[in-house]
Amino acid sequence: MRFAVLGPVRLWRGDTELNPGPPQQRAILALLLVNVGRPVSLGDMVDLLWGQDPPASAVNVVHRYVGVLRRLLEPGLPLRTEGDWLVRGAGGYRLAVADVDAVDLLRFRRLVELAGQAAPEHAVELYAEALALWQAEAAAGIPAEARARPVFAALDQEQITVLQEAADVALRCGAAALLLPTLRACAARHPLDERLQARLMLALAATGRQAEALSAWQTIRSVLGEELGIDPGQELRAAHQSVLSGGSDVSGPIVEPVGSAVRPAQLPADLAVFAGRRADLTRALSLLDGTALETVVISAIGGMAGVGKTTLAVHWAHQVAHRFPDGQLYVNLRGFDRLGSVMGPGEALRGFLEALGVPPHRIPPALDGQVGLYRSLLAGRRMLVLLDNARDADQVRPLLPGSAGCLVLITSRDRLPGLVATEGAHPLTVGLFSAAEARESLVRRLGEDRVAGAPEAVDEIIGLCGGLPLALAVVGARAAARPAFQLSAIAAELRDTPGTLDPFTDPDPAIDVRAVFSWSYRLLSPGAARLFRLLGLHPGPDIGAAAAVYLAGGPVRQTRTLLAELTRASLLTEHTPGRYVAHDLLRAYATELVHAHDSEADRHAAVHRVLDHYMDRAHAACRKFAPFWVRPDLAPTGPEAVTDVFDDDRQALAWFTAEHSVLLNVVELAAHGGFDTHSWSLAWALERYLDQQGHWHDCATVQRAGLAAAIRLGHRTAQAHLHRALARASGRLGNYDDAWPHIRRSLELFGELDDLTGLATAHRSHAWLLDRTGRYEESIQQARQALELYRVTGNPAGEASILHALAWTHIRLSRHSRAASYFEQALTRLDGLDNRYGDAGVLDGLGHALHQLGKYGSAIGCHQQALDLYRAVGDRYNEVGTLRHLGDSCQAAGAPASARAAWQRALDLVGEVDPPAADEIRTRLRDLGSAGSGRVPSFGESGDRGERVEAGDLLA
Repeated sequence: MRFAVLGPVRLWRGDTELNPGPPQQRAILALLLVNVGRPVSLGDMVDLLWGQDPPASAVNVVHRYVGVLRRLLEPGLPLRTEGDWLVRGAGGYRLAVADVDAVDLLRFRRLVELAGQAAPEHAVELYAEALALWQAEAAAGIPAEARARPVFAALDQEQITVLQEAADVALRCGAAALLLPTLRACAARHPLDERLQARLMLALAATGRQAEALSAWQTIRSVLGEELGIDPGQELRAAHQSVLSGGSDVSGPIVEPVGSAVRPAQLPADLAVFAGRRADLTRALSLLDGTALETVVISAIGGMAGVGKTTLAVHWAHQVAHRFPDGQLYVNLRGFDRLGSVMGPGEALRGFLEALGVPPHRIPPALDGQVGLYRSLLAGRRMLVLLDNARDADQVRPLLPGSAGCLVLITSRDRLPGLVATEGAHPLTVGLFSAAEARESLVRRLGEDRVAGAPEAVDEIIGLCGGLPLALAVVGARAAARPAFQLSAIAAELRDTPGTLDPFTDPDPAIDVRAVFSWSYRLLSPGAARLFRLLGLHPGPDIGAAAAVYLAGGPVRQTRTLLAELTRASLLTEHTPGRYVAHDLLRAYATELVHAHDSEADRHAAVHRVLDHYMDRAHAACRKFAPFWVRPDLAPTGPEAVTDVFDDDRQALAWFTAEHSVLLNVVELAAHGGFDTHSWSLAWALERYLDQQGHWHDCATVQRAGLAAAIRLGHRTAQAHLHRALARASGRLGNYDDAWPHIRRSLELFGELDDLTGLATAHRSHAWLLDRTGRYEESIQQARQALELYRVTGNPAGEASILHALAWTHIRLSRHSRAASYFEQALTRLDGLDNRYGDAGVLDGLGHALHQLGKYGSAIGCHQQALDLYRAVGDRYNEVGTLRHLGDSCQAAGAPASARAAWQRALDLVGEVDPPAADEIRTRLRDLGSAGSGRVPSFGESGDRGERVEAGDLLA
């Protein structure tokens, strides 16, 4: 087989010329020939034929063309059989040619290489033979849109560069006649190329055609003036003077040394509406301080898709370009490209070398040679290099300068940890816009007046865009294109399509949020892609590694590897060790994908697995957090049930706290997804944590959802418990009209079920409700019924709980001695039960009773013991209240310094756990100096903390 691409695309088998097919098919063959021996990706082929707007069938059409070419090259080759000429690989195809003479382009380059090594007279003959292979412009006859692609323009430029060098050699040795026909033809195709026209004039003069050379001068001078409005440059004027001299000193212009005087300026334009990023820019600019002679690599100008990595990098580069007087190089490495056409290091290097003035034929063929030449050219120069959209570290390493003096900026969705480890790169991760930055971005796009005129709509737009610059850009562009539209109408468009990417679509795939996300997704391994899709089923807002294992349904080690891959691709962020979060719009994209690509059965199984995980762990945590609250008949019994996940109550509380928001969403997911058993079981397991930590609104919501699920299932025991829990949560919130029916129904159900332990707990909650509404004597009667039932069932923790409740009722009745007695009895019942919460709650209550009795020293001791227990568990919510009580007792005992220390510590913590209480503590601190040291605060002056201690039913 023989091939031609230096002119019309042609091929022969032996002496028989074959028809390469229709124009698009010839274009594919031309692209394979230009890259002969190297793989050409499907993305490059699609881009060649259709540019930025390929049809949905583009890849199939390319496969069909390649199939026809394969059968043309190897007739009789069975379908779907790998041939010898067209070889599949690297995401595309490679034309394999062993004989240099089989392709005119390879022969041309071989002859040029030999000419560069030969004596001048022989070199001219070799150049002439090489240039004679050109029949017309490269790839002539393919569609004009394809012919305009840079790959073919570069090939034409290669011919011009070789011809210029050949003409210089021929003029020096008096052999210009050999090249004159080629010079005439090429100069006619490129009438504005001054260097080519200058050599044509000199060659004409050298062969005795001075008149024709002067005519050529007039022609090019006229063309430059009419077409470009400029006069001939120095080289053309020098050639003209040489012709006028009669040709006696015609020696031809000398080609400058490779890359000697070229100062590239390739940076893209800075974004006119650039906004925000001041902290990032400050940090980035600081990296140059004191490093003027060092190569600085910023490996992770990185982050999720659409976060503005390139925008920041380009803006930064423009800010510091003046510090790099030898120029700027830029390349889009297409690491995360819509067509998957990742640029190889060799292609990027060839582009850089040409930008640095290296003729294409002088670029070494091997990658190592290209790297060596590139680093030699940059040695001793102050150059800024921006490597945009890198796929991985291996793509980047060959493009790093080898000596000091250059700044290299790299953007990537991958974190490129290898560069940080081995090249000393400085990572800079770009985050989402703050609300202020997002507003500034909209102001830059829409104007201050329009943004200021609709503050609520702007806030809503910012919130719905989630701080993602790309999403804000899409919405901002849409608003700018419709200046008559109210911003409130645009906010409504976003609001009416929650959880989808539809409001952020655009015909331009570069700013279509869904398309931009897809470029990261399609580069994932199959396992990571599946896990990303399944994350769309998780309710969020984040997910722990253990839950991800259940969601994926695979081994722990494999799942952690997949999570690491998603994190490297910036599709997930590990915001704390072992916990991962995705932007809301990425979650919406994952949800779209999972419903498009995974069956309903697979989706149901994944949700079931992850609900099992949370249900099992919630019960395991409850067993440690409130061990005497556990009911075996309400615990999970499936094969995945776990019992030994947490070592103690501190770990259990830490898990509840970390998973708080997730657990609320999980209960909702279970309720809406038909997983009623999970819904009520989770609600029951969460009650103690939500109640004791003051999350009363959440508790009411969760218990209401769980109760509805239990009713749907007809699970009477669960209904009894959840009616009681909902009554208590309603009472916490002061909704007694809701609380009374639920507590009555709970008592009825437990009585019908003959569940004495449950009935005791219901009486305990009934007593608590009565106490809160001031019906103290009735409360005492209910508490005594509960106490008797707990004694009958042998439940010392339950007895302690009721004694604890009775103590607080007597405090309300100002019977402080009786209250202290009940607290002491409760401590006795708790002895040996290893219940730190119970001990802490009773000790704090006892301290309060002793305080009211004027026994301040003893009160201080009780509060301090309670404080130590709460700290041991890690319970800051109750630690704050105990510190407030401790401060009260210290003040009353005449120890203002100790009181101040306790209240100051409470104030330090209160912002984290209970901001509304902060003002009361500040008031105490302000009044500390004016209050008498013997003053005893009344119960009511304890704010809501007295209620918390009493209500912190920490035992049963």
